[in-house]
Amino acid sequence: MADSVPELGQVAGGGFQVFSVDAECIKQRVDEVLQWVDSLEHKLKEVEEFYSSVGVSNSGSIGKDTEKGRHVVGIRKIQQEAARREAVAAKRMQDLMRQFGTIFRQITQHKCAWPFMHPVNVEGLGLHDYFEVIDKPMDFSTIKNQMEAKDGTGYKHVLQIYADMRLVFENAMNYNEETSDVYSMAKKLLEKFEEKWAHFLPKVQEEEKIREEEDKQAATEALLAKEASHIKTTRELGNEICHANDELEKLMRKVVERCRKITIEEKRNIGLALLKLSPDDLQKVLGIVAQADPSFQPRAEEVSIEMDILDEPTLWRLKFFVKDALDNAMKKKKEEETKTGALNGTQKKEVSNKRNANNKLAERKTKRSRV
Repeated sequence: MADSVPELGQVAGGGFQVFSVDAECIKQRVDEVLQWVDSLEHKLKEVEEFYSSVGVSNSGSIGKDTEKGRHVVGIRKIQQEAARREAVAAKRMQDLMRQFGTIFRQITQHKCAWPFMHPVNVEGLGLHDYFEVIDKPMDFSTIKNQMEAKDGTGYKHVLQIYADMRLVFENAMNYNEETSDVYSMAKKLLEKFEEKWAHFLPKVQEEEKIREEEDKQAATEALLAKEASHIKTTRELGNEICHANDELEKLMRKVVERCRKITIEEKRNIGLALLKLSPDDLQKVLGIVAQADPSFQPRAEEVSIEMDILDEPTLWRLKFFVKDALDNAMKKKKEEETKTGALNGTQKKEVSNKRNANNKLAERKTKRSRV
């Protein structure tokens, strides 16, 4: 069991030793169990966050897939399958870009393509305002270099090439006058390019559809694998929580064995203190009694707690719980009184300031009337 705490009395290596259960030993053991419980709470929070992010509807669909016997693969296999799909998709895209190369050559070999073959010579042509009009210069030689790049810096998708091809013509048409030859050549080439792209586009759309389906499949498999992991974690958490409860119960009984018995007077005081508890705290008291006595009915219309028949561990739990509950209630009451007192003090100060202001105003009016 992951993150388990050794049994009471167990030493490294699995053996056991006999030792006196003194206060320091019990305190140390309680600290260990509390740290253990903290780790369990952290795991539980992770599981809760997962199901909160997935949502009820998705979680239900996952459960149905599991019930149907759908194969749930592990995280490592999911990662391997995702890498394989990505490599296959990259190869298909490389094939598409190679096919697009035919269109690229047809456009660049056209008689109107020569003004766009290389970057615009801004300084040589004296185009001082070029970069004020054009944000991203583009030309065919730059596109060709990107298409042929082998160092991983080239195009990853054919739509990137398409966008840069259009940018070449759009830049020319944005900077040059409509009556210019460059504008006319750019417009003519753009029309031819769009015509050829229209015939090529179905292949691109088919690839996009395949990728979308693959992404959905990958996301579903990853979700299934993650839920399978959380189901296992939840099962382990249930076992560990039971184990932690057993450890705390064991420690509590060890403590009680070393304690004196609850006196008749203390039992009476516990009973009287119950009358001062809030409804929520009373429900917790009934829960404590129910844990000790399975036949006790905490939800009955009339509930009677017989102090004389309760065992010592339960009496001590009630004693400590009642004391803490009343102390917390008193502390909360004092905080509210302090807050109310501070508020009243502020209000009194505001009234005093307002009264002083009114007095000063009255004095000014009196002086003016005398004048």
